[in-house]
Parts: sequence; structure tokens; C-alpha cells
Amino acid sequence: MAPGSGTAVQDHVALAEIELCGDLIIAASAARERLSLESIDEVLRVAEERSRAQ
Repeated sequence: MAPGSGTAVQDHVALAEIELCGDLIIAASAARERLSLESIDEVLRVAEERSRAQ
């Protein structure tokens, strides 16, 4: 039996990870060469997360 309407469960962490993977796939497909580690960090917004954590 299907759950009633309006009972969808969302995992916000999983959705964020899926979005970052999509961003990384788009960047990799647009690149002419392999992405550098710095480019990957930029796509994944690593510096932003580090500055927020401080």
C-alpha cells in the first residue's frame, strides 16, 4: 500500500550530496582536461565550508 499524500521524507544531507555530485559531473564534462584538485575543491565549495567552520 502506498503512503498517503504529503508523507514524503527528504534527507537533506543526501540531497546536498547529490547536488554536489551533479555540479562535479557538469564541471568535469565541460573541462578539456582532468580537473585539478583545486578545481574540484572550487566546484565543491570547500573553501566556503572551511571559512564557515571557523
